[in-house]
Amino acid sequence: MTSAPHTTSFPHVPESADDVLTGLDPEQRAVATALHGPVCVLAGAGTGKTRALTHRIAYGVRTNRFQPTSVLAVTFTNRAAGEMRGRLRQLGAGGVQARTFHSAALRQLQYFWPKAVGGTLPRLVERKAQLVAEAGAGCGIRLDRNQLRDVTGEIEWAKVTQTVPGDYAESVAKSRRDAPRDPAETAQIYTRYEQLKRDRGVIDFEDVLLLTIGILQDRRDIADHVRAQYQHFVVDEYQDVSPLQQRLLELWLGDRDSLCVVGDASQTIYSFTGATPEHLLNFRVRHPEATVVKLVRDYRSTPQIVHLANGLLSRARGRAADHRLELVSQRDTGPEPQHIEYGDEPSEAEGTARRIRDLIAAGVPAGEIAVLFRTNGQSGLYEQALTDAGVPYQLRGAERFFERREVREAQAALRGAARFGGNDAALDLADSLSAQVRAVLSASGWSAQAPVGSGASRDRWESLAALARLADDFGAARPDALLADFVTELDERAASQHAPTVQGVTLASLHAAKGLEWDAVFLVGLTEGMMPITYARTDEQLEEERRLLYVGVTRARYRLTLSWALSRAPGGRAHRVPSRFLKDLRGTPATRGASSASVAGTGGDGGVAGPRRRSRAPVRCRSCGRSLTDAGEMKLMRCEGCPSDMDEGVHDRLHAWRAAEAERLGQPSYCVFTDKTLMAIAEQLPEEEAELIRIAGVGMRKFRRYGAEVLAICAGHEGVGEGAES
Repeated sequence: MTSAPHTTSFPHVPESADDVLTGLDPEQRAVATALHGPVCVLAGAGTGKTRALTHRIAYGVRTNRFQPTSVLAVTFTNRAAGEMRGRLRQLGAGGVQARTFHSAALRQLQYFWPKAVGGTLPRLVERKAQLVAEAGAGCGIRLDRNQLRDVTGEIEWAKVTQTVPGDYAESVAKSRRDAPRDPAETAQIYTRYEQLKRDRGVIDFEDVLLLTIGILQDRRDIADHVRAQYQHFVVDEYQDVSPLQQRLLELWLGDRDSLCVVGDASQTIYSFTGATPEHLLNFRVRHPEATVVKLVRDYRSTPQIVHLANGLLSRARGRAADHRLELVSQRDTGPEPQHIEYGDEPSEAEGTARRIRDLIAAGVPAGEIAVLFRTNGQSGLYEQALTDAGVPYQLRGAERFFERREVREAQAALRGAARFGGNDAALDLADSLSAQVRAVLSASGWSAQAPVGSGASRDRWESLAALARLADDFGAARPDALLADFVTELDERAASQHAPTVQGVTLASLHAAKGLEWDAVFLVGLTEGMMPITYARTDEQLEEERRLLYVGVTRARYRLTLSWALSRAPGGRAHRVPSRFLKDLRGTPATRGASSASVAGTGGDGGVAGPRRRSRAPVRCRSCGRSLTDAGEMKLMRCEGCPSDMDEGVHDRLHAWRAAEAERLGQPSYCVFTDKTLMAIAEQLPEEEAELIRIAGVGMRKFRRYGAEVLAICAGHEGVGEGAES
């Protein structure tokens, strides 16, 4: 399998300003050299917009048109800001500020608060949802987890659209927003939430923007101070700017026009947070003299993937669709995207895991594979399936790389070796920076050979392996670099959160995947009701769901698989249908796995994996008799709200046994059994082998490994030993 040419992590710093432009295509070069007046870059997925932006800033700095400290580049995630800072350093433009809207505003707020208001800035609330829950309780309204998420989201939307509690209901009606609950009730909770914040002297992230805007509007001297500091502005992902962020940008800019924005209306997927593409689409209206450059050369995806993406957008409607960009792939031809139909969701997860395992066996790095889904609630099945297949994975949005314990310990060891390593024989024998780093990591327990399986030990190994690979790149780019230079590089990356790649299959929601890319992408769960999501009813909402799928498709470089399941659970009624967005985009029956795969799932190449499974009766709650469809409820054999008859003593002993077993194996506890499976065992108290095997989450494979111990615990026997396969 071939992949898109990846740029080295440590390219040589260009020697001159003209060298900064080397390697840019004509449109990217036009962006990089447009240093005056307002500039609008319409950039399709995979067209090198970050490359164009960073080279523009670097060219401006290297030609002395921009002073580094006078440039503020704004984006939407810490990861994107860190990547931008890293690229600018490599282009010889260190000192440029690249931040999110919130982090830039927070720095200004902290600096000017004593002068504008007096005293110290109120602390940021750590758990907004908890405060919203208290506000609901204060109004006599009890919110469950999903309701709490909905109300919190509504409060955030109201604040970024500058809607006060008293105007919330009217604003919802005017915007035709599909509110998740009675607007009057949400407004009541919103009012109470704001009162609680005032009583406790705290602010939330939306307040950071609101307060900064207030100070800049009310204090001309402070606004002049900020404008004297920052004279040139660059805004990435401009289609996702909210009214609140746009207002802050206008106050930063003042009456100047040194502004460059980049975006793609076809990738607007955050309208639920208040984001709107209108600022991008109206840029020429506000700035008639603006330079407009379109980037449509797609360097990421193969012609087959680009063709599918263009076809998906060709059926779009609305104003954003009127400004869609027709991408032109610059890659060599690749395989056709695969469309696969499964009988049920567990089969889809297992089939996806098998295909991923086959790709890894064929040489595709695990870190170059992703499974993307519509909602985070879909991840559990794929976590379990990948664990069962022995495939390492990482959840997008998990702990930051440089905050991991093993990474912090490795940095400390490398720092110590750089200072005092002269007496270390292992370092004396190392003939390169890469070898020195590996020697230090080996002394910390790391080995060149990856551990078998997944879990905590594999996660630790992957983190340290990422540092080793980074040392290879750094040493290749700077042959004369010392260990101390590498330590400095790590410190700078940690400060900017510019993390190296960790080798593990990525599990992420489509929203979290924005801005990322992989060699192989699996888009799963593509059924009506999930894509588009069931609560997307208006034309605008449905078009945003289409754009969300478009974002998922364009994350893939070489291999793309789209799949769906006809029922939620094994034996369930096959009433689901593929997403309407896939109509006329699906390949031939051979690439779809053929209709006979609809119940059995498909094998590694899209063929039928085996004979159809026998239809099973619906799974019913053993308490109230209701048919169960939720995977967690099916595992427990009861509704979530029905009373539990769990044996607490057995449950506690199972937990203690699982913790010891996980520690022995060097894996997370859920790799032994999930919490739901332990609860199901403690509720059903199996006495025989067949009873235990039938519990969802156990099965024959885990029974062979742990069955004897689990049955012994359920029977009340003490002193059970290690697993049957230990």
